Amino acid sequence: MTTWKVTCIQYDVVYGDPDANYARVEELIEEAMQDKPDVIVLPELWTIGYDLERLSEIAEQDAERCKAFLSETAKRHNVHLVGGSTAKQNDEGVYNTMLVYDRTGKQVSEYDKAHLITLMDEHIHLKSGSEAAEFKLDEVKSAGVICYDIRFPEWIRAHMSGRADVLFVVAEWPVERLEHWRALLIARAIENQCWVIACNRSGTDPDHDFTGHSMIIGPWGDIVAEAGKSETLLTAQIDLTETQKARKQIPVFDDRRPELYFYEDKISK
Repeated sequence: MTTWKVTCIQYDVVYGDPDANYARVEELIEEAMQDKPDVIVLPELWTIGYDLERLSEIAEQDAERCKAFLSETAKRHNVHLVGGSTAKQNDEGVYNTMLVYDRTGKQVSEYDKAHLITLMDEHIHLKSGSEAAEFKLDEVKSAGVICYDIRFPEWIRAHMSGRADVLFVVAEWPVERLEHWRALLIARAIENQCWVIACNRSGTDPDHDFTGHSMIIGPWGDIVAEAGKSETLLTAQIDLTETQKARKQIPVFDDRRPELYFYEDKISK
């Protein structure tokens, strides 16, 4: 495919109430499908929000409910689902996990958030992952990261080294750092010459006010669509050939010198 219609579901996650969130997301997906998107993206921790204190009670064992919901929904609507992230519990602990399903209902990616933000006590309640999320949808090379990950350009570049055309970002980003959110996403698009599809949540919880501003950004850093702070469905048509055009015009990946970049090892010696 050369074009996609993409919809980000930016909504006010109900704090610590999985049943309410599943019901609301099902409604919003039904509404989104009226516009016939190819890809739907959900925000970070959309099943429970940042109710980290009660993870042992409300995190799903192996994310079984979330996996079944996303698989069935993707297949029923014939749509790709970048399923935000959910709290996945196993014998090792609880992970903040992004799940991705193609339009047949097949799981194509399961990514555990690598960078845990100490400012929000994630490191106390969650386990960190160590594997990148690289996958294909309609044979389109894609990658996915979660929220705080975008502050680590070396991690994003590790994802994009396979020349993915699209980077999906799911988040619960706070309002006081809105300008960081916008600047970081634009920078990640420009330096990797890729589409960035970023879905943030809206609303509040007992401790945080979230900024919304989901964004769809082209490979030159142009903002194709941006939401405000309120709950909304953000939709845009994207031309997937734009990544290759940008990379041919300025061949950043070909001009890299990775043998120079292990500077931390050099400095430590």
